[in-house]
Amino acid sequence: MRIAALDLAAARKGLSLGQALSDARAQVPGLEVREIDPPLLETVFADFADWHSYASPMVSVLADAAPYGDLVLDITGVSHLFGGEQAMLETVTSRLRGLGFSVIGAIAPTIGAAWAMVHCNQERILDGAINEAVSELPVPALRLSEEQIDALLQLGLKRIGQLYGRDRKALQARFGESLLLRLDQVLGFHEERMTPRLSLVERFVERRFADPIGLMDDVLMCAHDLAVTLAIRLEAEGLGAKTFHLFLYRVDHKVMTFSVNAGRATRDADHIGRLFAHRAERLEGDYDAGFGIDMIRLAASSVSELEAVQTGAFEADSGAQTLERLYDRMTSRLGPLAVVRPKFVNTHIPEQAVRLEPVIARTADDPQARPDPNLPRPLRLLPMPEPIRVIAQVPDGPPASMVWRRVSYRFAKASGPERIAAEWWIGKALPILTQATEAFAIQEGKPEAYFDEGRAVRDYYIAEDEFGRRFWVFREGLYAADLLPAWFLHGLFA
Repeated sequence: MRIAALDLAAARKGLSLGQALSDARAQVPGLEVREIDPPLLETVFADFADWHSYASPMVSVLADAAPYGDLVLDITGVSHLFGGEQAMLETVTSRLRGLGFSVIGAIAPTIGAAWAMVHCNQERILDGAINEAVSELPVPALRLSEEQIDALLQLGLKRIGQLYGRDRKALQARFGESLLLRLDQVLGFHEERMTPRLSLVERFVERRFADPIGLMDDVLMCAHDLAVTLAIRLEAEGLGAKTFHLFLYRVDHKVMTFSVNAGRATRDADHIGRLFAHRAERLEGDYDAGFGIDMIRLAASSVSELEAVQTGAFEADSGAQTLERLYDRMTSRLGPLAVVRPKFVNTHIPEQAVRLEPVIARTADDPQARPDPNLPRPLRLLPMPEPIRVIAQVPDGPPASMVWRRVSYRFAKASGPERIAAEWWIGKALPILTQATEAFAIQEGKPEAYFDEGRAVRDYYIAEDEFGRRFWVFREGLYAADLLPAWFLHGLFA
């Protein structure tokens, strides 16, 4: 067993990472040891990272050394809210120390430079001159692998500054391309982008409380007030939003997130507040304020232009806005996938002509997808065609009788056929149905059989039995020497 992580007190005692636990206990009697649980640490630290979005909207976990322990904040355009970079650094680190954590923070123009300084116990603010600031730091501050560090130390390259001016091709050939990449990232020659933990939002409002709150009713009242402020800002810019996020920052360094979606861009504060109220009803069992909430933030994403709405005389109300709000309320209460609508698909294949999509994320309708009203179609279309046994007077003629679900039907008359073949213009084949032991299977047509008229063709008939019941049946395939067509029932008329 070896040491995987150290606090500052243990490091001052001379302990080091990777040291055997038995040696560490002999060196420091009474050493407090806890077994590491990496998955738990990763999960807890991810929640801990989200809590830091109170200081910056862009927060990321830097997992180069480990999936926990290193936190990166992009404070571009944010530090002035705390009174400057120095005041912001002191605020963030002091809050962590107040929670009992050992923390070192640094501010630098690049992520690599900030990481290097904090891992070398240098809590400082670097405005410029990165080359001079990191030149005296050891090479492990470049976030290299253990093999690369050992190889550099064997050549006597112990400091980052010793890599300046050396032949880059030789360094790459000896230590790999990652060495040059890390060096360029530290010095700012190669841009290193962070991956934010939470969704990026450009427009948000927040409220901090002198005394923490805990009741859901208080949270919803504050959310409505924030929605009014956010709506004023959006209206001033002529914008609306489709997605809204409510961040609840607890005093125990955890954050809860509630998100709601609207069917179309909106900035109606009352509507936004009701969406969060419906969402809270659905998630009431998961709500836990802990020891209290000391800050609430309301953010808007999926922003688009939204013209001003006429509320005076001669306003025409088509009812579309009311219907949209109904969709939003139902989605907030039941879930985003619980409310769907049928959408026409531009295809001649009957079972694929309509699909369901969520109303909250619906797409534009295709004008060419609307069905031809002159074509006879059954009132009830089966989810998938069901196999039947058919007797026909001539091989290519209409059916004379059929057996469906073990019941015989004798047809008095039939009309057709209506032929549906492969959609060659989009390279799409009909699903090939096979009949075996009273069942069928769906198989995708092979590319070489896309335009095989012997298989990928259907002839539809409208057949009426002696009692006036009408059925929509079709014959799949054509008669050939090595192929017999199969019959299926696809729908029922009134």
